[in-house]
Amino acid sequence: MTARVKIGISACLLGEKVRYDGDDRRDPALIDALGELVEWVPVCPEVEMGLGVPREPLHLEGDAENPRLVTNDTRIDLTAAMNEWAARRTADLREEDLRGFILKNRSPSCGRHDVAILMPAAGPDMEPVSVGAGLFAKALMENLPALMIEDEEHLDDPPAMAAFSRAIETAP
Repeated sequence: MTARVKIGISACLLGEKVRYDGDDRRDPALIDALGELVEWVPVCPEVEMGLGVPREPLHLEGDAENPRLVTNDTRIDLTAAMNEWAARRTADLREEDLRGFILKNRSPSCGRHDVAILMPAAGPDMEPVSVGAGLFAKALMENLPALMIEDEEHLDDPPAMAAFSRAIETAP
């Protein structure tokens, strides 16, 4: 790659302390592998939609195709708020000329495909009844279907990282 390309990324993976517990999930290997080649566009759906840090943890529950985003203890349903924010944010991201996006795996907002979906009212300690995509990840995949989207866990695999690097380099 000769020019830096824009890559969207879950902000916690860059070391931003935006997680519910005030922590981050900085991924040094990912940043080292791509950091000098790309211009990062960090996104934290939960903070950007107005939730604070720290905040009550969230989980997905219900139907795998249309899960609800619910706070763990107070059981506030944030589904509509997240879906509205995600529609606006993905429209904005379309204008960013992104070549790819790296999401935080297993996140109820950013997980690409591996987010536990619980039974309604079961609470976060129950076994999942299925798995699916986080609400922002789902909106991103639906609204920008040509965008190369991965999660950080998959990119720990060197061949997967090489394929992602090639794909973002050659993306239109």
